[in-house]
Amino acid sequence: QVQLMESGGGSVQAGGSLRLSCATSSNIFSNNALAWYRQAPGKSREFVAIITTGGHTTYSDSVKGRFAISRDNTNNSVHLQMNSLKPEDTAIYYCHTYHPDDWGQGTQVTVSS
Repeated sequence: QVQLMESGGGSVQAGGSLRLSCATSSNIFSNNALAWYRQAPGKSREFVAIITTGGHTTYSDSVKGRFAISRDNTNNSVHLQMNSLKPEDTAIYYCHTYHPDDWGQGTQVTVSS
């Protein structure tokens, strides 16, 4: 089973920032695109951002211009810098690999107005 360990969630006021991290093994990190998804209460899990092994990034329209995904080659980690947070960003955020298909345990992000 793939190990994906998220960290960095918390509570913040609207307009604030948080940085999420997802650590994994060197094999998974070197050979896979890594993505962030989120799931708000009562809603389906939705795509947030992805970064390929070559550093190409894609974002959902709802976070484009506010969030930035990056790879940390030293620590086999992927980060999600979240700026200008809004209450609608409140959700559990999950790290994900597609091949193999696996998910982290999730980290809670709460944004108050």
